[in-house]
Amino acid sequence: MAKKVKTTIKLQIPAGQANPAPPIGPALGQHGLNIAEFCKKFNDKTKGQIGDVLPVVITVFEDRSYDFITKTPPAAELIKKAMNLQKGSGKPQKEKIGKISRKQLEEIAKRKLPDLNTTRLQSAIRMMEGSAKSMGVEIVD
Repeated sequence: MAKKVKTTIKLQIPAGQANPAPPIGPALGQHGLNIAEFCKKFNDKTKGQIGDVLPVVITVFEDRSYDFITKTPPAAELIKKAMNLQKGSGKPQKEKIGKISRKQLEEIAKRKLPDLNTTRLQSAIRMMEGSAKSMGVEIVD
């Protein structure tokens, strides 16, 4: 018989840097999970991706065991990383903060593809273009 799911917790954690401090500790602690064990497993699994912020979905079962899956970094994080930016524009329509090439967006789209609701690269690229525009990034050919 399959285990009964109690809840799912969604967090964004820097790869290889999970620690019991908020937001991780309180989120897991309220469900009675072993926080130190989760941090160790997460850090071991993500140590090759240090520098990326990874969304993680933790499925908590009624017997206090858990499973977790990591996803690809958010599009905005990948765009900021490709452009060496700290953050997007506060006024994306008026203040442009830089330019990104279609080639760079294609690379980001390829990386994001497993977590997107499409299997077509062209659709994924259009999604990344939308993310870039909403951050005040200009797209150049």
